[in-house]
Order: sequence, then C-alpha cells, then structure tokens
Amino acid sequence: MNFWYTHSKIAYLLLPLAWLFGLISGLRRFLFRAKILKSYRSPVPVIIVGNLSVGGNGKTPVTIWLVEQLQERGIKCGVISRGYGSQSDHYPRLVSADDDPIQSGDEPLLIAKRTGVPVCISPNRQQAIELLLEKHPCEVIISDDGLQHYKLQRDIEIVVMEAERGLGNGLLLPAGPLRETASRLKNVDIVITNGAENGYSNAVMTLVPHYAVNLVTGEKRLLSEIKQAQAMAGIGNPKRFFTMLQGLNIQLTHTQPFVDHQAYQATLFTGFDPEQPLLMTEKDAVKCGAFAQKNWWYVPVEAEISATTKTPQKITALFDHIMRLIKDKT
Repeated sequence: MNFWYTHSKIAYLLLPLAWLFGLISGLRRFLFRAKILKSYRSPVPVIIVGNLSVGGNGKTPVTIWLVEQLQERGIKCGVISRGYGSQSDHYPRLVSADDDPIQSGDEPLLIAKRTGVPVCISPNRQQAIELLLEKHPCEVIISDDGLQHYKLQRDIEIVVMEAERGLGNGLLLPAGPLRETASRLKNVDIVITNGAENGYSNAVMTLVPHYAVNLVTGEKRLLSEIKQAQAMAGIGNPKRFFTMLQGLNIQLTHTQPFVDHQAYQATLFTGFDPEQPLLMTEKDAVKCGAFAQKNWWYVPVEAEISATTKTPQKITALFDHIMRLIKDKT
C-alpha cells in the first residue's frame, strides 16, 4: 500500500480500525505474557528472525547469514517457517533442496538449498519444531518470521527492517504497515536494517552480489561481464533489486516487478526478449526451473552484516548470548 509510506488522508480515515487492531493485538500479547493463553517452550533455544511491518524486509538473507555464522562455530541448526505460499498436501513438512517450490514455498526452499540445514514448514510452529528435532539433532532452532507468533516462546528476537522504508507512517494496520508499534523494538535483542543505517539500527545488512547463475546450464558469469540485461523480481521491494543491478553498471532495458511470493508460469515471461539476458533473484529462480530458458540468470547475494558505531559490540554480544543458551541447554 503506497499510502503507508506517505502523508495520506486515507491513513487517517483508517485510524479507528488501526486502534482496534492495536487493542486486539496488545491484549493478545498480554494474555500470552500473563500465561493465560498457553504457549510452547522448545527443548532447544529458539531464535526469531522477524519484523514489525508487512512486506519483504530481508528476513531470509538474515536467516541464511545466521545459519552460516552458527555453522562456522560448529553449531547444528534447524530452520522452521510458516511456509507462506506453500501448497503442501501435509504439514508439518520437511523441505529438501530438490523439493517442489509449490509444495515447500519459495523462501524455505531457498534456505534449504543455500545452507543444507534441515528446514520444516507448518503454520503450527510447535509441530514443525517437534518433527525437526525428531529427525535431526539440532542444537538451536531459527524461525524465519514469527515475531508476533506468541504461541511459540523464544529466547532471542531479531528484527529486520528495510532502511529506506523504515516503519512507514508509523501506524498500525490497516492505516499503516505495522503489526506492532515501534515501542516493541525496545524489547528485541537486535535491529538489523537492510541497505543503510537509520535511527533504529543496531546493525546494517548489505546484500552483496558477485555473479549470475544460468538457470538451465548452471554456468556462473561475473556481473561485471554483463553490460545490458532485462530484470524481473517478485520480492517485497522489487525496485531494490533493480537499483542494485544498475549500481553495478548494468543497463536495464526492461524491468518487470511482480508481487512478493508470485506464482510463476511460462506465460508471464512472453514479453521478455529471448536474445538478451534476463536477471532475477534467487528467490524467484527456485520457482522458475521447470520452464527456464537459456537466457535466464539468477543473482545470488551474500549478506554482510556489521554493527553500527553506536552499538559496536552488538553482534558479538548476540553470538555470545546464543552460545550461552546452547551451553545451558546441554
């Protein structure tokens, strides 16, 4: 909703609904904190990677980065996800790297492919954790999304925020993009902003691309070798992907944004030039393999995350905390 990020009269007309949303969500959170509503405590530590606002903020790259950082420390990780957009015939569902993206959902499949760790999807996070631990000896569980899923108790909360959009107009749904008010950030362990630093940042994530991978042949090509291309993206903010490519001195002759979690089929690509490279995100590519063309390339990115000058020890403290939690559970 564009009016979430502007000073629009529409937002103020929706304020009564936003107040009602805030009352209901605040009451719900209170009932869980007061243990009036039951919640589930995992036998191993749980790390939530979530956000306050709707739409893509970069949670999946942070989840992948977190897994890789823990793997370097010798920690066995598992990932759970609601599996938004998946059409599985059963839940909970273990996701493998060669899974059907329609069954698994795009982001869980991407995580499984990139990290090799066990991934389980289910709207019921307790069932996802129980199946994951039954099949794999995980020392820590990372939940891709789920900050507002208070049925699941958590040990660490990481909030990811797109730096440019921030918290939009600062209003709750439907008047604004927020699921909870900005005051909720005071209670999380770390706020990572995607793309730049803002007033909420404890750390900044930069998504760094180096090469493109052909969907048909698997060939890798340095992005510096690509001077002209088309581009498409079905992520929370497609413009961010297009701007990244242009920043690499790639002239984009045609750009096509799609909605986040777009379900792709071959007919959606008839408007692209088959003689020119078509660049897409890795998240899009996992759903396009069955009908990929020889001129289609995806651009994987590596998340580089660094602490801000005002909180220089925040990342070190985060991993120290995680390691203590794991040690206490063993």
